[in-house]
Amino acid sequence: MNEHAAHQHEAQDRQHDGGPGLPGGTLAEGVAIHAGGADAAATWDERYRSKPQLWSGKPNPQLVREAGGLRAGKALDLGCGEGADAIWLAQQGWTVTAVDVSEVALDRARSHEKAALARESVHAAEGAIGSRITWQQADLGQWEPGDTFDLVTAQFLHSQELAWQKPLRTAAGAVNPGGTLLVVGHHPDRLPPWGSEHHHHREMFYTGAELVRELGLDGPDWQLEVQTSRERPVTGPDGRHATIADVVLRATRLA
Repeated sequence: MNEHAAHQHEAQDRQHDGGPGLPGGTLAEGVAIHAGGADAAATWDERYRSKPQLWSGKPNPQLVREAGGLRAGKALDLGCGEGADAIWLAQQGWTVTAVDVSEVALDRARSHEKAALARESVHAAEGAIGSRITWQQADLGQWEPGDTFDLVTAQFLHSQELAWQKPLRTAAGAVNPGGTLLVVGHHPDRLPPWGSEHHHHREMFYTGAELVRELGLDGPDWQLEVQTSRERPVTGPDGRHATIADVVLRATRLA
């Protein structure tokens, strides 16, 4: 999911599941951060109701790339939207806590989970994905997990209403020793040309170096595994093509 700001335009280009896209209606992979309490919940419930499905139903490609080789355990998916990331993780053997502000989105996620089970002809018993996902409604601006996890994935947490530092610190604090933190976001210097009137909100975005500094990942308790920027082609609402970049950070908690 991406930025949950009520005044942002509907995204036109979506390659995976999660939340809204870049400012000005462009799309990128990721999850949406939900800020603003009851107002945000109502706003995003209404937005999800405006279409039968907002996102493609595909998991974020950076999640697949970075988590595909990890040993399954307990995972936390922050801003799960319509559930594609959480379902993919469960299919890889993870026990998932999936959090989103919108109950409408979570209802769809549960429905998509059931559909995935039906496609695989698997019943919701021990070892099936239905027994591995806990869907939870919460405002990520205030929510605390109350548990720790072997994987915490926080992808594209960008908002004009809530600074990214707080929820991403929550994400880092929820990683078990030996566990993985995966953060993916839009690179502030590689946003698409359309929607440029919104790009002055520089504080919404982060570089890898800013993540490392703000989350304290350069200390003795962490080992950086991946800190990079990856280019990705996108298509704008008017059909124009551009290349943007995703910030990708994966770190292992040592203690």
